[in-house]
Amino acid sequence: MAMDDFPIWRRPRHYMDAGDANDHVHWVELFFDLIHVVTIFILGNYLSHHLDWQGFWVFTGLFLAIFYAWADSSVYNSLYISTDMPHRAVMAVQIVTMMVIAASIPDVTGAAWPYFALGYALNRALTAHLYWRARCVGAESGALAREQGRNFFVLAALFAVSAFLPRPLAYWVFGAGVVLIQLQYMLPGVGTLRHERFVPRLGHISERFGLLMLILLGEGFFKLVLTLADKGIDKVAPGTLFNLAMGGLSLFALAWIYFDGAGNAQPKRRTNPTLLAYWFAHIIILWSAVMVGVALAGEVYVGFMEPYPSGYGAIGTVGLATFLTALWVLQRLVAGRDITCRYHSGGVRLFGIAVALIVLVIHPAVPAIVGNLLWGVALFSQIGVPLYRAVRDKRQPARAS
Repeated sequence: MAMDDFPIWRRPRHYMDAGDANDHVHWVELFFDLIHVVTIFILGNYLSHHLDWQGFWVFTGLFLAIFYAWADSSVYNSLYISTDMPHRAVMAVQIVTMMVIAASIPDVTGAAWPYFALGYALNRALTAHLYWRARCVGAESGALAREQGRNFFVLAALFAVSAFLPRPLAYWVFGAGVVLIQLQYMLPGVGTLRHERFVPRLGHISERFGLLMLILLGEGFFKLVLTLADKGIDKVAPGTLFNLAMGGLSLFALAWIYFDGAGNAQPKRRTNPTLLAYWFAHIIILWSAVMVGVALAGEVYVGFMEPYPSGYGAIGTVGLATFLTALWVLQRLVAGRDITCRYHSGGVRLFGIAVALIVLVIHPAVPAIVGNLLWGVALFSQIGVPLYRAVRDKRQPARAS
């Protein structure tokens, strides 16, 4: 048996050159995904403790940076099948960098900033090393791996410099680097999207997005349970326990409509416009899922009659409206969901978006039971209406016969 038959010795190969390529996620990638449970949980805690405009924008910027750290690794692993020892060692160190990044989030605008920036810089440098290594071992003879390795090394240097600059200049430099991460893929004529071999395994990427969605929604369950545990389950009124149950069901409903509508489905076409729309819609829907998960922790702070906490209410309603909008876009981009689109129509999505925005306006002035009821109508209509339509269509042939 050849040494390359063993995964720990099998050097990176572009999936187009591998006869045994499949879309399944390797356990190393799953482990890398799971570390984001902690990172996103701490990021959600940051938002819940900074429910103002500054906190919102810091949260959004950090979310994008963390998403790209996850996504760039996912893209590499989708392009190059890599399971050997050096690859596992690099991924292990990347996991450590995410631990440093996560631990820095609570005080990221203070003394922890250099740790966050340097951890992020090392993470980017390791991504650069993976591309550089793919080129060195012959997995890529063209310019793709060379350009990606160069780009991420330059970006790593930029993030490292931002760790030592005075604030707020450091934040602007770091933010520019986050924008450049996306531009190095997209810029016409020079972006890596122009390479024919820069088309990740779409089934692999869709599965990774689905797993990340589950992680982010699971973070919402953690928030609910830990918030109640900190308050004391024996110290809250029955109305709060009812709210808690509805919060858990709401997170389950978000997963339901995502996976029925677009989860694990591949884009219809491999054209750049379709792939970019699929990519950006997922960034938005994942961002909104975190906001909803954080907002539902507010259920623990109210009973039936007091108004829902305004900060939590704002991010929860905007998060739901944004989630439904992104899902509406995604289900039109993916293949194999024609029946879903018939039942989960644009009108259903538009109804949920409109009701969520109404709740955004009125929730500070009405009892929590009213705001929760309307918010629940916005969400659970996305399950109830399609189910009603499906049952109605199923019964019609039986009646005709």
